[in-house]
Amino acid sequence: MARILAIDYGAKRTGIAVSDPLKIIANPLETVETSKLPEYLKTYFEKETVECIVVGEPKNLDNSPVPVSREIDEFIRTFKRNHPHIMVARIDERFTSRIAQQAILISGKNKKARRDKSLVDKVSAVIILQSYLDTIIK
Repeated sequence: MARILAIDYGAKRTGIAVSDPLKIIANPLETVETSKLPEYLKTYFEKETVECIVVGEPKNLDNSPVPVSREIDEFIRTFKRNHPHIMVARIDERFTSRIAQQAILISGKNKKARRDKSLVDKVSAVIILQSYLDTIIK
């Protein structure tokens, strides 16, 4: 069964999460350097069937785009050109980093782990994906 993959795109690092085969639960997958994201995805798609990627859409509180928005739009254009058979969905990702930090704190991780930005990126990707999964399950 095909999975759904979520991307929390960042200027330096990108968090990635993936659904279970039944598309019910989001799981953290990896945090990769953004410059290496296309190659990582290509390799992942060779091993796993993915029907859709969900890309977080960061916005300011007034709905205006954030500085990284142009990079995300370019990533999506390139992705669609290279993987036309995989659907791309966008989802509002405002506050996901803050929610991720709070979830990590509640989980009991030590201070060093809570400062690990790659962990925050992965958890943010999980939140993005679970939000998307919740909308398609209804």
